[in-house]
Amino acid sequence: MTTAAIAHFRGKPPSSILLAAILAAFLAASSVPVPLYRLYQQAWGFSPFLLTVIFAVYALALLTALLLFGSLADKIGRKPVILAALGLEIVVIILFLCASDVGWLVTARLIQGFATGLATSALGAALLDIDRERGALINSVVPMLGMGAGALGSGLLAAFAVAPLRLVFALLLAILLLQFVLMIRSPETAHSLSSGRWSPRPRIAIPVQARAELLAVTPVNVALWALGGFYLSLMPSLIATAIGSAPIWLGGLAVAALTTSGAAAILLGRQRPPLTMLMAGAGVLTVGLVVILAGANFGSLVLLLLGPVIAGAGFGGAFLGALRSVLPLAEPQERAGLMAAFYVESYLANALPVVVAGVFVKTSGLLATANVFGGAVILLALLALGLAVLRHRRRHAVCVPVPSFD
Repeated sequence: MTTAAIAHFRGKPPSSILLAAILAAFLAASSVPVPLYRLYQQAWGFSPFLLTVIFAVYALALLTALLLFGSLADKIGRKPVILAALGLEIVVIILFLCASDVGWLVTARLIQGFATGLATSALGAALLDIDRERGALINSVVPMLGMGAGALGSGLLAAFAVAPLRLVFALLLAILLLQFVLMIRSPETAHSLSSGRWSPRPRIAIPVQARAELLAVTPVNVALWALGGFYLSLMPSLIATAIGSAPIWLGGLAVAALTTSGAAAILLGRQRPPLTMLMAGAGVLTVGLVVILAGANFGSLVLLLLGPVIAGAGFGGAFLGALRSVLPLAEPQERAGLMAAFYVESYLANALPVVVAGVFVKTSGLLATANVFGGAVILLALLALGLAVLRHRRRHAVCVPVPSFD
């Protein structure tokens, strides 16, 4: 083995660790504001509708970055895009540190969504450059763990440390600055770059052979992302409404329960058939939502914390099943267009239903809105489960040999 090969082999693990840590930091930063929204509302007096707008601009900016700049790392390299995203995220954290009204939050979340979109596409590609199998697993699990850590850590610091609206962002700033320096010193992971001309135009195309499958998984995909949007915007407020004077860290704990159990489901189910995971995930998601709504209506903290653990397991299983059902149907040259379509559907479901929920909170109240929203998500999950069962039976019937009566 040559000296260069040994150096390359020894350099792989630290690079993977750094990239995974940066990915975790971005997703943690995205969920850090979630438990703090109640404090911002108390300080500045904005409505739940505006809170959902703050969340929606993040999701839509992230989608825009993925669609317009998702392929940029293939042209100029992973490292420049990751550094640009880290630079933008550092600006975002400074905006949060200086925030004095709701306009600062909207601006920060808008830039943060764009930075996270840039980062996730380039980091995902870099992780796959180093190790395709391990990179795919890191791309699936680390974002959920990062979101859980960010929400829980933020809630605990806000409850038990000084300067609840400042300290967590100061810590994030230090972490991001360190990662920026380490990334400057890290090598480029792409062994070859695209020679074609790059332009910021989305490539949205659903291959003919994947259209039926994408349509079949759409109900569960919309249900998953709509639930995620509700949790990351209104769930802490719902817990406070349901049980009265809830400590601020409970909102972060509920988010962490959802995302952590989702990551665990992905880890445990990654070797299972996609349709099996989709069916199991849709069923478990339905049970979890019923438990969450029961907890909200009866003011039960136990149910409100148990529900997201169950729903999160369903979330992770169904998401894994949906993604693995659709993506393999595309040829290599068709994957970018198919993933773009999948992302459009996902992030629109993540943002738009939550904004509609924010409108209804004004007239109907948070609990009633949560009941209608949760009921709609349950219906979508049940529809997805029914479609998956029919597909499973159809495939099983095709595989069963016809008995001979000769």
